[in-house]
Amino acid sequence: MNANRGECASRACLLPVGDTAWTVEFGDTIDPAIHAQVLGLAGSIERQRRDAGAMDVLGAIVDVVPTFRSLTVYFDPLRCNSQRLGESLLQLASTAESIATVGRRWRIPVCFDEEYAPDLNDLAQCKGLSREAVIALMTETEFQVYLIGFMPGFPYMGGLPAALHMPRLSSPRKAVPERSLAVANDMCAVYPWESPGGWRLLGRTPVPMFSAADTSSPSLLASGDRVFWQAIDAGTFREMEALARAGKLDRDSLLLHEGAAS
Repeated sequence: MNANRGECASRACLLPVGDTAWTVEFGDTIDPAIHAQVLGLAGSIERQRRDAGAMDVLGAIVDVVPTFRSLTVYFDPLRCNSQRLGESLLQLASTAESIATVGRRWRIPVCFDEEYAPDLNDLAQCKGLSREAVIALMTETEFQVYLIGFMPGFPYMGGLPAALHMPRLSSPRKAVPERSLAVANDMCAVYPWESPGGWRLLGRTPVPMFSAADTSSPSLLASGDRVFWQAIDAGTFREMEALARAGKLDRDSLLLHEGAAS
């Protein structure tokens, strides 16, 4: 295997990332089946590491980072032969079973009023839809969390209806308000904190996406979770926001139980 180029197996390609990491790619699109292959390989690596022990080449792995379509594996180059590790990863990728992660189901409130949704009218006009139709599409859709990235608690979600696909803004904002619900291309997300950003803002939730005080699960959402948005008015938004700031908003009250209607 030549580390200067990608090496491909039947289901995956292996790409070097400097001297301390390999990336295993399963495709070039955002797709639940590809994501399931990524999670399957991550699970297989973890099982093999437990069974083989630190003396195996996989014992040199220090971290694995899944994305929509690939898995990056970081390793200690002083503890293994990188070529052998790469070969082992390709072998595992060819045999690992796909894992369709089934996470929690959430109904999260969002205010779509104009003060919280500066891009909603523009998106609606560009798509030939009414404001109400855009909100209906957003609240009737089940979104899937693929990964948490960009910043702690920032959920990248798939499932955005094709009728709402729009590119990012040509000029990103210097400051996106915290907890803004946003879309770009075929993705949906929420900005946990105020930050620069070029996604289109369609609403705002009073629910914090990240809480350092919750040490067991600081990020509200996790890969595999499903999300439904629930439209609320500005008064309800302010009441819930005040509860959240006082630490009195019960996260578990936002969970949907099995069989509950969306």
